[in-house]
Amino acid sequence: MTGYVTDWRGVRWTLPNLLSWRLEYTAGVPCDSFWLRCTWDGDNTTRPGDWVAFSAWHEGEQVFAGVVDECEVTVSGQGRVLELSGRGMAALLLDNEALGQDYGSATQGDILRDHVTPYGIIAAPGASLPPVSRFSVAAGSSEWSVVYEFARYYGGVAPRFDRQGRLVLTGWSDSGERVVGDGTAVTALTCRDRRYGVLSQVLVRDRWSGQVEAVDNADFLARGGRARRVITMPERSSYQAMRYTGQFQLDKSASQLQRLEITVAEPFAAWPGDLVRVGRTGWDWNGLYRAAQVTVGMDESGYWSRLELADPDFTV
Repeated sequence: MTGYVTDWRGVRWTLPNLLSWRLEYTAGVPCDSFWLRCTWDGDNTTRPGDWVAFSAWHEGEQVFAGVVDECEVTVSGQGRVLELSGRGMAALLLDNEALGQDYGSATQGDILRDHVTPYGIIAAPGASLPPVSRFSVAAGSSEWSVVYEFARYYGGVAPRFDRQGRLVLTGWSDSGERVVGDGTAVTALTCRDRRYGVLSQVLVRDRWSGQVEAVDNADFLARGGRARRVITMPERSSYQAMRYTGQFQLDKSASQLQRLEITVAEPFAAWPGDLVRVGRTGWDWNGLYRAAQVTVGMDESGYWSRLELADPDFTV
């Protein structure tokens, strides 16, 4: 893999050969991130403190685009070593606060124009989200929360960024499956059950009428789960809208209940959103999953990919 940095003047620089690196890809939240270490010659004509952007390429394909958050040069008996870290392009939307405003009818173009393109971010083709009437941007909201609310709550699509750094506002593509079978070089397997954060009940309250609707996670309640949240709707809402909001919160929390983590000895074994079919002799966790988070790296052990797998219909 080859890493490139761009300084605030717009000049692009190629990093020296990488000693180790790690790229982390998510399904939108939390933000993608990167970390790398390389040798650093004191005679370089560029200063790490001037760098603002990072990109990575592997075998002729771009595999990461993001912003530089931190750089560090260490001098020791082993020479000079540079460490660089940062986040994906979603960082620009997370770090910037939106201007509070009300739209009579907000279109996809309005949201991109006001909350995305000012930061140099482009949208991947193919998206067509419906307009939203009386859409409001609350003061203090991040630009990311504006995009997420518009796309997820009204359009039914979880926004995310691809490895070219483009904002994606379309659903998952299920055109194929990655297979983890007996011939896959699996080096580690972890099955995790995490009850913390899973909700058993959501109460949705209409502030105008005082009506309260309860939505239950019956399966989690039967298994001893006790975690309730109360949501107050910001405006008059129909019964269906209230139920949907409560059910969405239950589904989102339940998606964290069980995850399968598989590490394989190869780079870029999958991308977030890919369907992964696990089928290995003697395993108890064979089946079809969706990659919720993928971490790819290179260190003294060689190349590796760690796939965090969830239910194919998990909620982001």
